[in-house]
Amino acid sequence: MVAGTAEVTRGTEIFLLSENQSTYIPIGEVHRLKNPGKVYLEMIEVQSGGYLGEDDIVRLEDTYGRTS
Repeated sequence: MVAGTAEVTRGTEIFLLSENQSTYIPIGEVHRLKNPGKVYLEMIEVQSGGYLGEDDIVRLEDTYGRTS
């Protein structure tokens, strides 16, 4: 996290991350990020592995209408 506080859901676990904190999301893990505060949320996402494409994303729920 660069700025703000994020509410992270990773599997069944829900926790907060603040500035200078990070977490790891294992391959295939259902996850969600939410800004519970009023300060803009800024984060850096780092991907690793042999394939770094975005075409394998499966949206289970989306308040922005991006699910099919």
